[in-house]
Amino acid sequence: MTPFVLQCGNPLIPISLTDVPLTAASTVPTNDECDILFSAIGNSIDPRIIVLGDDSSLAAVLTRLMRTERLHFEIAFVPEAATAAGHIYRLGTGSRAAKVAMTGTATPLPLIRDDAGKAVVGNAVLIGSPGAELEGEAYVDDTKLFSGSVAGVEVVPTPDMPGLKARVTGRRRFFKARWVAGRAMQLGAHAATLTRDGVPGDREVKRSTFYRHDREWLLVR
Repeated sequence: MTPFVLQCGNPLIPISLTDVPLTAASTVPTNDECDILFSAIGNSIDPRIIVLGDDSSLAAVLTRLMRTERLHFEIAFVPEAATAAGHIYRLGTGSRAAKVAMTGTATPLPLIRDDAGKAVVGNAVLIGSPGAELEGEAYVDDTKLFSGSVAGVEVVPTPDMPGLKARVTGRRRFFKARWVAGRAMQLGAHAATLTRDGVPGDREVKRSTFYRHDREWLLVR
């Protein structure tokens, strides 16, 4: 295993990682910043990318690995504080997570992406236009999640198959906030605002699909 640290933003670098080659990047790494890291990795044997950052940092790196066909790279995640992805995959934070990043074993996991080709590691949230409810219809595989108007929908990756789960958010007497697991979630709406791992989308959408990619990713745990 050959480790490489990607410092996204300004998180503290745990002592156990101070001697590992480091590449600096934005909190949400750009394609160019990811490519600089890949150049540093070169032809290294069994490369392991250690992402210091938050869920948006990890999702951006995973998206770039997916699009450049580098999903054979191992990924370790070292957040400073608790995150949605850290909870899902039962990861630590700070120095504890750094120790796992250096000594843990990579295991294959379902990779959840959307129809825009972006990975999700913590959660994705769909709501209506500002001041309006989300009006439309959504399915998880063949199970209807809702039809009509709701506060919103949350989609979360799972470490086990089938790969994701989704639920209606907000409280209404005629909707049960139950999780529905499946391979894909499809939404059709009059207008929806999408936020992936804390990063808002740049425009409203009428359709959105999240589904399990045909290849898995390797997370160190």
